[in-house]
Amino acid sequence: MITSKESACKQCRREKEKLFLKGQRCFSDKCVFEKKPYVPGQRAKRRLVETEYYNQLREKQKAKRYYGVLERQFRNYYKKSVKKKGIAGENLLKFLETRLDSVLYMMGFAISRAQAKQLITHGHVRVNGKKVDRPSYQLKEGDEVSIAESSKEILPVIEAKESGASLTIPGYLEVDLDNLRGRLLRYPERDEIKVPINEQVIIELYSKY
Repeated sequence: MITSKESACKQCRREKEKLFLKGQRCFSDKCVFEKKPYVPGQRAKRRLVETEYYNQLREKQKAKRYYGVLERQFRNYYKKSVKKKGIAGENLLKFLETRLDSVLYMMGFAISRAQAKQLITHGHVRVNGKKVDRPSYQLKEGDEVSIAESSKEILPVIEAKESGASLTIPGYLEVDLDNLRGRLLRYPERDEIKVPINEQVIIELYSKY
């Protein structure tokens, strides 16, 4: 679910980097970013003075768009991350990666995080056999995620299952694509989180407030 008025493609162009918000389309020749790899707007091609604060702000915006998270949610993740034992930046990414919508997408049960959010809010997803309709639901080690039996034949799920066969599943997840169920075995390590985000820059930004 795109939370701003900008299209998914414009969000990638604004961050000057592919955020893969449209799933498989981002890997095709239809990707708008490939044709217009510059910031949208009339002043797009003007050179900007990129200060430290500007770069920190852009990194935060990129992360929010990548995960589809609003500012209040994102700030709450930051607060939890600095309180939790360990490296704050890594904790931040682990919280984001173990949201239900993120895990559903990484398991291959949705072709994008936006579609994962829709499946969850429409009641098609189960956690440990119980319906959960909050995309931000925080999974714990050992939790099982599945598509409801009555939802396995809907078109978005069928399409995701077909494209999911070519996905590389990270080691912290166990996935049974045929039966559309999987498990969070453990929390991910930083090198397993393949995202175009410099989390330390975001921590530095928030620490100023």
